[in-house]
Amino acid sequence: MGSDTTGNLSRTFGVYDEATGLALRGTFIISPEGKLMNSEVNYYNLGRNIDELMRKFKANLHLAKYSAEGCPAKWKEEGDKTLKPSAKLVGRVHEALSK
Repeated sequence: MGSDTTGNLSRTFGVYDEATGLALRGTFIISPEGKLMNSEVNYYNLGRNIDELMRKFKANLHLAKYSAEGCPAKWKEEGDKTLKPSAKLVGRVHEALSK
């Protein structure tokens, strides 16, 4: 979390609302190399979930090591089941996770 009193950072990330002078609630996970790994933008009155943010952060760390894998929505930490993304998984993620 940070303060952006000038609105410059909010404008850079596209979450500044010129009409109101407010920034939407943006969360961005950026790799050490400066690559945007994840972004989420919520309206002003919708809070963010730190548990979900940490899950995404851990998943991005995992995927940096194992880039051929995919972390499904219920993945929480190292050791949880991952998937190998492919066209064969389309519509079959639940089935693949239950094996």
